[in-house]
Amino acid sequence: MSGRSGEPGEGTSLDERRGFFKDIYRRAGGDPGLIPWADLAAKATLHEWLVRHPGQGRLTAIDIACGLGDNADALARAGYVTTAFDLSEHAIGWARRRFPDSGVEFVVADLFALPESWRGAFDLVNECYTLQSLSPDMLDDTAASIASLVRPGGTLLVYARWREDGAQVEGPPWPLEKSRLRVFEELGFTLSGEKLFTVDRHGRKVPHSFAVWKREEGIQGE
Repeated sequence: MSGRSGEPGEGTSLDERRGFFKDIYRRAGGDPGLIPWADLAAKATLHEWLVRHPGQGRLTAIDIACGLGDNADALARAGYVTTAFDLSEHAIGWARRRFPDSGVEFVVADLFALPESWRGAFDLVNECYTLQSLSPDMLDDTAASIASLVRPGGTLLVYARWREDGAQVEGPPWPLEKSRLRVFEELGFTLSGEKLFTVDRHGRKVPHSFAVWKREEGIQGE
């Protein structure tokens, strides 16, 4: 489920969102201009973090809802043994064609039905825009599924839109209320760094957060 910023949106239930993401990649027919959230480049904040924290060829990483694969390729280039998954078979095929030599293992998978072998298996988990792509009443379940991938002592990167608490929103996407940017505190994580900034989208300055979370040692994924 490649929850990225700016999608037009169809329906709010989990099944409707699944259908939306599958359809948009299928209908695009290989044209990235028809994927509203496809930047065709890794996020700058992710790249900057990876420069300071390389994987050294031994640390494992997973990119959630990888879409066309740019963030996953950045993880691999930074020396992480990288897995990346998306709900859409078309997105995964597209990412494989774009990055045939990256070394990334691109896999079709559902965030809410993850392989058991992935539970607590990754040193680094990268989450970009997935939290906001599902309605707010699914936030706790979505965060728990994401958290389950991080090994004890591992790192979770979260890139998300946010809004002030109580601010009205008509999604998708549904930017997180500012207080809900702390949802991972309830799941055994400690915030070790956060950058708040704005991104220009269609003439608007959209608040964003890039947060670095550490899972406590001995805490297994839920």
